[in-house]
Amino acid sequence: MIRRGLTGVWDRFAASDPGLLRLMAGLRTVAAIALTLVVLAVLGTDVTHLVAGAMTAMVATFAIKEKQVRGQAVTLALGLPVALAAVSLGALLHSQVIAGDAFFVALIFGAVYCRRFGDRGTALGLIGFQTYFVSLFVGVTASALPHLALTLVIAFACSAVVRFTVVPETPQRILRWLRGAFRARVAQLVATHIELLDARPDQLDKVLDDLRRHTARLHESALMIQGRLEDGTRDQATASLLQRRIADAEIATERLGVLLLNARTAERADTLTLHLPQAPLPTAAKNEMPAEDPATVTLRRDLNALHMLVSRGASDHSGTAVAHVRNRLLGYRDEDNLPRASIAVQDVFRGIGEAARSVLGLRLALDGPQDESDDTPATTRSREEFDAEDVALAGAEEPEEDDRTGLRRPTTRAAFQIAVGSTLAIIGGEFLSAQRWYWAVLTCWVVFLNTASTGEIIIKGYRRLVGTVLGVIAGVALAGLVGNHTWTAFALILLFVFAMFFTAPLSYALMSFFVTAMLGLLYTLLNTYSLDVLILRIEETALGAACGIIAAALVLPVHTDRRTDDLLGTVLTKLDEVVAASVDQLSGGPATDLLGLSRDLDTALDDLRASTRPLT
Repeated sequence: MIRRGLTGVWDRFAASDPGLLRLMAGLRTVAAIALTLVVLAVLGTDVTHLVAGAMTAMVATFAIKEKQVRGQAVTLALGLPVALAAVSLGALLHSQVIAGDAFFVALIFGAVYCRRFGDRGTALGLIGFQTYFVSLFVGVTASALPHLALTLVIAFACSAVVRFTVVPETPQRILRWLRGAFRARVAQLVATHIELLDARPDQLDKVLDDLRRHTARLHESALMIQGRLEDGTRDQATASLLQRRIADAEIATERLGVLLLNARTAERADTLTLHLPQAPLPTAAKNEMPAEDPATVTLRRDLNALHMLVSRGASDHSGTAVAHVRNRLLGYRDEDNLPRASIAVQDVFRGIGEAARSVLGLRLALDGPQDESDDTPATTRSREEFDAEDVALAGAEEPEEDDRTGLRRPTTRAAFQIAVGSTLAIIGGEFLSAQRWYWAVLTCWVVFLNTASTGEIIIKGYRRLVGTVLGVIAGVALAGLVGNHTWTAFALILLFVFAMFFTAPLSYALMSFFVTAMLGLLYTLLNTYSLDVLILRIEETALGAACGIIAAALVLPVHTDRRTDDLLGTVLTKLDEVVAASVDQLSGGPATDLLGLSRDLDTALDDLRASTRPLT
């Protein structure tokens, strides 16, 4: 019982963090910082270099996003000389205000422009920018450069040890984690189907909200795992096979929810009911299904059996009892095995059969051939169908390359925008503080990350300002509590770093809160903490956000409405391709990779949804 309860808790956690990517990113970064601090402390390093080492280890760990281990190693090796060069120039230009500012702007332009070269270019640009920022933060001079260079080498070495031995990140491991998250989310959705079956009329709206939420999360998990398939599998054919099986499982589970809604009403529901929060629910769906009706009792039993089948891991999926349950559910794909019931309820049983088939197909693709001694004719037929699909599976098409050039290229446009915004931030920041003007530049840099329109930059700047204000309040309280306890402050910093990485994909304002609270502790360690410094942090953040917004609005602007129109056109084009390919295939034309086209449509829809957030 205890083991089952712990398994359920872990499944819910895995479903909330698909692939445990946020958890592992936070642990990896915290471990790299902790190891760096231990090594530097053993060497008797002062607090200033402890802070520099911790910040460098954090950058060296989170900047690298390449999926293959070899690529990670190469990028980390190239990042060290980039970091040393950036810190050296920061030290040499420490007293040359105009030259230092000009170089900083040039460095920012180059760091953003390098994003066009993929993950490696992005990582090296980020390392160069952040380590130059470290040199400004700790106030490094030319005389202190050798000691700081040794600190950077230690930080990069500790980051490598953690990345490749302590908390390794390999495509195969991430794919295995994502697989567990996908299984957990399918199980959550099936559990919601059971609630939908038994929901009273006054409970139906809440259950439907849960159904929509779990459907959206299942789709999110499916997209994440499909994005990792090529790097986490042995070849393209295996990746295409898994993509097909994942899509089958998602579609079958989602369709089961629609069929259950249809069973509760004489009016037919559609998939929009599960995807649009304001989609109307058929009035007759408020009716309850007869709880003691034989068909309802059987339906409840088989939905629970499907939930059990989905929830079990690969190691728990053997045995005669499990095979018996699987065979019974697959039997509903045969008309002769359907219970006596209305047509709508029989459709639900057919949906259960298709969902069980998708579970079998996914396990065959992931775990290979299984014991067939207990198979029934229905199960044998399903296996033969999968074998035929595997033979007919066509190779995936090569992805289209972005043919935009010059200022139309997003990375080039962003480089000019951030360079102009950073110039404004440096000028304005110097008026606010000749020592800490770089906070305005950092904010300007950050608000441009992962944004594509002026509206998105405005929203991000606003959220960063809110998080900074709240972080300042927390920083004031923590600085008073910590006092001169150096290692207590570092322990809290590690906690905030983990929270920062774990919450980053969920809430940008929350991440900014943890960043600012952490900076308050760093200032305490450097003996530069005061309330005035934290208030200046708010002012510099507001200035940097304003400079970013001005640059985005005036320099090669991409207006939110125009970007939304472009993305809407892309969605309609992808939809036309899917519909045309479907019609051709139904008309007897050649087989087409409909799943690939559908995935492109999904991606386009996600981009459109993200671009409309500033408008809502």
